[in-house]
Amino acid sequence: MSANCPRYQDLQLLPIAGEWRAGSAGKPLNVYNPYNGDLLLEVQQASRADLDAAYLEAARAQSKWAALGPAARAAVLYEVVAIFDRRRDEIIDWIIRESGSTRLKAQLEWGAARAIALESASFPSRVHGRIVESNVPGKESRVYRSALGVVGVISPWNFPLHLTQRSIAPALALGNAVVVKPASDTPVCGGLLLARIFEEAGLPAGVLSVVVGAGGDIGDAFVEHPVPALITFTGSTPVGRGIGRIASGGEYLKHVALELGGNSPFVVLDDADLEQAVNAAVFGKFLHQGQICMAVNRIIIDDSLYDAFAQRFVERVRALVVGDPDSSATVIGPVINARQLQGLQDKISLARGEGAEPLYEGGVDGNLLAPHVYGEVTVDMDLARNEIFGPLVGLLRARDEAHALELANASEFGLSSAVFSRNLERAVRFARQVRAGMSHINDIPVNDEANAPFGGEKNSGLGRFNGDWAIDEFTRDHWVSVQHVPRQYPF
Repeated sequence: MSANCPRYQDLQLLPIAGEWRAGSAGKPLNVYNPYNGDLLLEVQQASRADLDAAYLEAARAQSKWAALGPAARAAVLYEVVAIFDRRRDEIIDWIIRESGSTRLKAQLEWGAARAIALESASFPSRVHGRIVESNVPGKESRVYRSALGVVGVISPWNFPLHLTQRSIAPALALGNAVVVKPASDTPVCGGLLLARIFEEAGLPAGVLSVVVGAGGDIGDAFVEHPVPALITFTGSTPVGRGIGRIASGGEYLKHVALELGGNSPFVVLDDADLEQAVNAAVFGKFLHQGQICMAVNRIIIDDSLYDAFAQRFVERVRALVVGDPDSSATVIGPVINARQLQGLQDKISLARGEGAEPLYEGGVDGNLLAPHVYGEVTVDMDLARNEIFGPLVGLLRARDEAHALELANASEFGLSSAVFSRNLERAVRFARQVRAGMSHINDIPVNDEANAPFGGEKNSGLGRFNGDWAIDEFTRDHWVSVQHVPRQYPF
């Protein structure tokens, strides 16, 4: 177990172009524990020259990595899984300290990141070409499937380990090289820790680089660079739109996979199991302080159950433990930083100003924000229109099933959703009418499995992660035709 493994050292250094060194931007980044403010480490950030070196070395190293063949690449991924097991405590400790995750959430994130590595280990042997019939006499059409080349990954701070691993593990397994730009709040879990793990697993030097730097300094250059064939981004919709514009409108066109904002509806129909719906809503809303793109954002309740649901929901929320994320009893830890806290406090003021009914309003202590629950929220209020990304939630009253569906679809976002009903086929019919990439019956919208398609509709993103869908995203088709006999041309 991790107790027998010496902990990774020098995590303030960046793996750039096959070498661990300080970035050359001349700008230090202090990384703090969001719960107690402790300084975790100081990172010297990467410059555009560092970024260029990382991409160029990735392009050089990629062909050799891909040429090693499927068994060799799979072996590295299987060793990553073994390292995750050996270093479980160390990895979980970093998730708690750097991202403010509760111990439960950190354990779930460790498991999700491990699972995508294990799933990705099967990818090298699951890439298949095709033979396509041709109408030209004597011609054979072959479709080869191969790595894209170099993939650029921009990852977020909320699930930094998993949401980085979700891109780099399949990309590397399929023969690509990767350059990662993690969020500045979580550079360790979002890149540096994973780079150490892959290095220990035997990944050749230069195949994976991590450049830590502010978006304003290297963000556009990261996307514009001529080397990467694909940019994957997980984060806000406004930033994702900008990345999409650069990737599609710049000098060098490239693929994008964008997992953006969410506004997940949690629908309780009139025949729902009320107790189970309340339990699910509490967990689906307040896991990781609600700082999850899939988190319950709007609770839509049939009028016949609204009052009973609201009463039980508030009773459960009042009892949630807010405090030290390292304690196994804590349910709600800190939000990531003071800027995020201020944004949530602004939302609280706006909710009051717009006339939402305060059902429960907890306190504030440092970066700890206790739950806030508002009733009689209407579709035009900020709590219903926009992503919250914190421990606030609004309850909406639906007249009937048709109105509930109307409310569920009244959003520019379409990432995940949930519907509760004792009639499973009724719930499926409802779910299929929700404009979202993912819908879950009698469960929370926070679901991510390594072999199931993850992604959204509308302004929640483009593309799909995981399983066969990840294989499609991280590889390309190449049509090669073979003319076996001389072809007769008309002139």
